[in-house]
Amino acid sequence: MRTFATLGRRKAVLGMIHLAPLPGTPFHEKGSFERTLDVAVQSAIALSEGGADGCLVQTVERVYGVKDESDPARTTAMGLIVDAIGRATGDDFQIGVQLMRNAIRASLAVAKVARGSFVRAGALVGATLTEHGLVEANPLEVMEYRDKIDAWGVKIIADVASTQFTWLGGAKPVAEVARRAKHVGADAVSLGDPDEAKTLAMIASVRAAAPDLPILLAGHTNHANAARLMAAADGAFVGACLEQGGWGGRIDRDRVAAYVEIVRGLER
Repeated sequence: MRTFATLGRRKAVLGMIHLAPLPGTPFHEKGSFERTLDVAVQSAIALSEGGADGCLVQTVERVYGVKDESDPARTTAMGLIVDAIGRATGDDFQIGVQLMRNAIRASLAVAKVARGSFVRAGALVGATLTEHGLVEANPLEVMEYRDKIDAWGVKIIADVASTQFTWLGGAKPVAEVARRAKHVGADAVSLGDPDEAKTLAMIASVRAAAPDLPILLAGHTNHANAARLMAAADGAFVGACLEQGGWGGRIDRDRVAAYVEIVRGLER
């Protein structure tokens, strides 16, 4: 199993690999899995060659379950993709797993078995209302399972304010949500908003409340704002600006290299 070597060492650039619907889901296209796997591997290679620190392999479905569970075929397909990416990239390339919407335990299992280094949790604490229903966190079950399969080496990055998570039941400060996520076992948090000023304010508030907690951008970053946002954050999930044809496309090596150069310039 790989460890998240860059977390806390340098700013982590993590490209998003968006998967077509997988087997075991209602909108999976019969016979498409090999193509999905190939695109994912080629995108990961482009990220690695472009200098990115790793990737987050994320399922993209039209409908999701809201429980912490995943169809066995879907989980197996994700495991095959993550394993193939691991074989095609170097040992330092970080591989994250996110079986949407909030299948944290299945994501941990895939990462543990298929040489992943982290998972992204859509809801590790609290609850959030989505178009698919209410997503409720169960950190006790997550941590019990993490212990059961000895996946403490798999880092958990918890969304605390993003397109995937908004605290349900009142305007709880994002810094407090981040502190709670850390308390139950998160190794880092991710946050972001289309409003750049709001994102920077959230980063500052979390930094003040939990100085040693790594903060990653939950999207909303591109070549134009990378210097400003990454100066404040410890890393980022980077999506559409790296993909050919926009969101969901194959990742382009040159776009990766250009983004990485901006970030590495901040570290000099």
